[in-house]
Amino acid sequence: MKRLVLLTVLSLALFFWFVFDLGQYVSLEAIKQHQSTIAHFYEDHPVLVLGAFFLGYVLLTALSFPGAALLTLLAGALFGLVVGTIVVSFASTIGATLAFLAARYLFRDMVQSRFAQRLKAINAGVERDGAFYLFSLRLVPVFPFFAVNLVMGLTPVRIWTYFWVSQLGMLLGTIVYVNAGTQLAGIENVRDIATTELLLSFAALGLLPWIGKFVMRWIKRGQVYRKWQRPRSFDRNLVVLGAGSAGLVSSYIAATVKAKVTLVEASKMGGDCLNYGCVPSKALIKSAKVAHHMREAQEYGLSAVEPQFSFSAVMDRIHRIIAEIEPHDSVERYTGLGVDVLQGYARLVDPWTVEITASNGSTHRLTTRAVVIAAGAEPFVPDLPGLSDTGYLTSDTLWDEFARLEEIPRRIVVLGGGPIGCELSQAFARLGATVTQVERGDRILAREDGDVSELAKASLEASGATVLTGHEAIGFETEQGEKIAILRSEDGECRIGFDALIVAIGRKARLSGYGLEELGIGTDKTVVTDDYLATLYPNIYAAGDVAGPYQFTHTAAHQAWFASVNALFGQLWRFKADYRVIPWTTFLDPEIARVGLNEKEAKEKGIDYEVTIYPMDDLDRAIAESETGGFVKVLTPPGKDRILGVTIVSAHAGELLAEYVLAMKHGLGLNKILGTIHTYPTLAEANKFAAGEWKKKHVPERLLAIVERYHRWRRG
Repeated sequence: MKRLVLLTVLSLALFFWFVFDLGQYVSLEAIKQHQSTIAHFYEDHPVLVLGAFFLGYVLLTALSFPGAALLTLLAGALFGLVVGTIVVSFASTIGATLAFLAARYLFRDMVQSRFAQRLKAINAGVERDGAFYLFSLRLVPVFPFFAVNLVMGLTPVRIWTYFWVSQLGMLLGTIVYVNAGTQLAGIENVRDIATTELLLSFAALGLLPWIGKFVMRWIKRGQVYRKWQRPRSFDRNLVVLGAGSAGLVSSYIAATVKAKVTLVEASKMGGDCLNYGCVPSKALIKSAKVAHHMREAQEYGLSAVEPQFSFSAVMDRIHRIIAEIEPHDSVERYTGLGVDVLQGYARLVDPWTVEITASNGSTHRLTTRAVVIAAGAEPFVPDLPGLSDTGYLTSDTLWDEFARLEEIPRRIVVLGGGPIGCELSQAFARLGATVTQVERGDRILAREDGDVSELAKASLEASGATVLTGHEAIGFETEQGEKIAILRSEDGECRIGFDALIVAIGRKARLSGYGLEELGIGTDKTVVTDDYLATLYPNIYAAGDVAGPYQFTHTAAHQAWFASVNALFGQLWRFKADYRVIPWTTFLDPEIARVGLNEKEAKEKGIDYEVTIYPMDDLDRAIAESETGGFVKVLTPPGKDRILGVTIVSAHAGELLAEYVLAMKHGLGLNKILGTIHTYPTLAEANKFAAGEWKKKHVPERLLAIVERYHRWRRG
């Protein structure tokens, strides 16, 4: 109601201003015509005139009406340069601040709520550099001050900051106009005051804060490098540490733009994803899924059979697949692309020098303009009593260890309820092992919504795995040759025997051995970087798992573009890493894929949303393939079709998600998806039907009632 009253008052003021042509009283002709009369009245009643002028100026500015420049001229003519400048300076600032507050009170909440995601980066920039932006705008009269007042009111800039920056920024322009007003009789047009030369001078002044900021950054940069001796020339434009996804992409980009680049890898080309993660795990999951289908063949009208297989043959297939993909990431390929690939351990000696130690112990050094640290991550292993005596495995070591076995271990304990633990648990259970998955938290896949976690747990249990949530491993023992895990829960302790133990409770960035500590580069679980992926040193960048915040192959490649381009061209222009639309998939059966917010995150961030769910058991193709488990869940702002986030639980959910990733990246809403033809019968129709479910909830009932009456009339 208060907002409505204020908006009504402002609207009435605007109405009367134009209807009664009140602007004629603050025209140059009117001011010159009445100047002498006002001047004589001022001589008789100086306090009254000063007060009335001050209040009038504040009111005019607060209402964002034109005429402030002409009143400034009048102030110079009446009060002289000093008094006129003081009066106008404070009146204009107070009026501008009132206009700023009105815009904030009336519109900011609505604008920020509606465009929260799009304004996130702008708000961050204003909070960081708002004073610089405002000062520059105030110094350049070509930007209408009333527009500055209204627009800045929609941002999170502080009131006091707005007041004092406006006061300071408008002072020079005020002095110019007040001084011109002392010679009012000779002014024929206001444009005679704001000449092109004057506006260019103000524009130059507006750049001063940014020039100062650049100089301060340059000085700060010099201080960072002060204790190091910079080489006079460089062997390389870029040296990349690590040949995983981030390192390979960084090297590829550098070679593509004809930079001289060296890629250093101590272990296997392709990093974790090719050798220990994505590729072998998906090959394992496929074999396990085939075995599952054989047992469940009656679902397809076939005779169910217990799969007969050699576990070593399954592992051989996994290693064959790694070998088949390996040439994509090989030394030969990248050498052919123009990358200098070196095998060895790399260590930063100073910000421009990398020392490389080969396997035979020999060392040599390269100087480089820039460095990208892409060292990746490794499994986190907790310090638990007896763990080191169990011969435990991790997602890195199990592939080689299991490849030596003829038969799958009979009893497997998997520590961890995250994506890696869940994928391995289901796969080994489907291959016939007795799997016990242990999760300390109250549910698996804790980052997902509760309903998603329950579906995942049900899927694991249907595959034969035992899922123990709320259980914490506190130690390990060996009794009469049998390995035992000791678990603790609310119900007390329990003991579980096992033949193989897989530790999959998370991964940690590889931070040691690269010389980061000696250089003073910050590490807090990951390498500390700025928004551009630069470390303490502006020529040293980090990308991928070692930089965080995500540990996905595709985000590592995404970051690598920003890191390498900034490293090579940062002296000209730098790009902020963009994390607005990050998808990921957990490859259970059914798969769990997500992009953007889920309900859990939306609640934590206080974001209003509505949920639309389309169940897969309603989809023709899913029914035909007996793949009806799961759903498509879409989050949107209340009443809007803009997509805040999507969670899909379904067969091939990772592929289905791509349509929503594209839509979110390019600002397309559910109406656009609904209006797109999808092939029948495909699983992708679920995306369209989810959009249709949203549309049903927002049917214009009043319009339909009118249409119904129209059709009744047409029938006679």
